[in-house]
Amino acid sequence: MLLVTGATGNVGRELVRELDEAGVRFRVLVRGAAGVLPDHVERVVADLGSPAALGRAFEGVERLFLLTPGIGLEHAENAVAAAKSAGVRHIVHLSSFNVLGDPMPAMGRWHHEREELIRGSGIAATFLRPGGFMTNAFDWLPTIRDGRYVPDPISPGRYAPIDPADIAAVAALVLRSDEHFGSELVLTGDEPLSLPEQVGVLAEATGLDIEVRPVASLEEAVASRFPNGAPPALADAIIEGFALLRQDTAGFRTDTVERLLGREPLTFADWCARNADAFREAIA
Repeated sequence: MLLVTGATGNVGRELVRELDEAGVRFRVLVRGAAGVLPDHVERVVADLGSPAALGRAFEGVERLFLLTPGIGLEHAENAVAAAKSAGVRHIVHLSSFNVLGDPMPAMGRWHHEREELIRGSGIAATFLRPGGFMTNAFDWLPTIRDGRYVPDPISPGRYAPIDPADIAAVAALVLRSDEHFGSELVLTGDEPLSLPEQVGVLAEATGLDIEVRPVASLEEAVASRFPNGAPPALADAIIEGFALLRQDTAGFRTDTVERLLGREPLTFADWCARNADAFREAIA
């Protein structure tokens, strides 16, 4: 039995689809109604923040896809404890390429702490370390809706965004094999794009006229993403991340997706075409 956490998120939904289409026996851990998932998928309602309720979700589980929200360790600690009690023998953990930073940024340190927790459990693990998600473009929806523009905090930097569907495809592969025990897999797309280039691709896919506006400050960019305010530690980490992205004018990328899946990563144009309606509907 395989257990998926974070099943209603951008990566989790795609992983559920991959496993379901492959005929793999699995269940999902959800905190409540999960209408975005197929009705026939086995689910257990529980919360990683409430360890006493996790026993039933982990019963009989041999492999775990672990995605923990937020910036703390509590959910990871609870999941690892439940995994050890249940006899789980393989954890595939969604981490971040930020752990590669030297010096390691705050985003990397949070993920590194979780990786170390899992390593210390004695359970075999595979760490997936994706770069920026294509779905981060959804963060542009408020300013596209209100002003037909996207704030640009990272130029002249560029990066190779990855489609969560590719992350899920890699996760499904390694969850069904012992071959990648101990592996640290850094995942990116194959196109190093600047933010104006990404917005241009989105504009073409949607038919919308979208302006790119440099931000006056990185704090302004955080405020556009979190209009009600972000926790100070998270805001500081995002600002640090934007500053680091500005410095990478080549665009960090790896060939891991192609090497494992035997095909090129999905493109940002692919993603925009699939999600164009979400942006059109935002301004309707």
